[in-house]
Amino acid sequence: MTLVLTHSDIEALIDRHAVYDAVERAHADLSAGTACNPAPAVLPLEQGGTVLPMAAVATRQRASSVKVLSDMPFNRAAGRPTQRSTILLMSDRTGECEAVLDGRLITAVRTAAASAVATAHLARDSGTTLGLIGAGTLAVEHTRAIARVRPIDKVSVWSRSAATVEEFRCRVHDLDLHVEHAESPRDVLSAADIVCTMTPSKDPIVHGAWFRPGLHLNAVGAPPRADHREIDGIGMGSARLVVDSRPTALTKSGDVLLAIGEGHLTEDAVTVELGDVVLDPGLGRRSDEDITLFNSVGIGLQDLVTARILVDAALAADIGTRVEMSA
Repeated sequence: MTLVLTHSDIEALIDRHAVYDAVERAHADLSAGTACNPAPAVLPLEQGGTVLPMAAVATRQRASSVKVLSDMPFNRAAGRPTQRSTILLMSDRTGECEAVLDGRLITAVRTAAASAVATAHLARDSGTTLGLIGAGTLAVEHTRAIARVRPIDKVSVWSRSAATVEEFRCRVHDLDLHVEHAESPRDVLSAADIVCTMTPSKDPIVHGAWFRPGLHLNAVGAPPRADHREIDGIGMGSARLVVDSRPTALTKSGDVLLAIGEGHLTEDAVTVELGDVVLDPGLGRRSDEDITLFNSVGIGLQDLVTARILVDAALAADIGTRVEMSA
């Protein structure tokens, strides 16, 4: 039998603490060689859309998975989501499709968890001000995730829409944080110890000239397109860079690829993955003055481990719809 979990099922089941722990272990497993996550292929569609099958295998979770991500930039004009995704979870023992899961909330929560893992291993312990460039759902998830690993008491947030900032303020009111609406991305960089960029930007929205000693950045928002980026080449080249997956970054990260093309970064400088830092902290921040940058493209292994948690919880709670796929 195959379990089908809808967005509302996942909302009822998801445990963000458990996702954080699973994502941290998954990146360590990837570096240790007990999980596999190749760079996804890019399958072009008409009108400029793409399909990315994000595959992964994990021994610890006894599973393989594929998330089919449809990147549809033209949807924006029609008021539809520009990205949609569905995750298939398969048993590595029998090959059976164990579950089909909607990918929307999983993607947001596991992305924030990865940024929180990077923050825990790369940011200074003393950071208390979080900076957000973008104020949507990813910003909410990042605030909740990072507040669990650092003593955040203030958030400086910028968005083109004041209404979005106010909505963000309402959605995190239970965290008892002082939320300030910054006038520009540069103001966010000047105020924050930890900065997360979460915009679908094509052109740099953050510049390396604004970096201050000790800063940690999580570059999250740019879609997996080689011509999109949030951080300029100078910024990418001046920070101690950590990526989620080297093959994925060198194939899908516009932040990385454009910086290499401009000569601010070399492929040889894109060597340290998040799992490497989890296993060996000496590969990350080495002093309070270091500027660290986690370039997050997103990998299928993060989806796999999150899906495993949800499927196990759903089976225990008898939530979801069961379908006999081979009948």
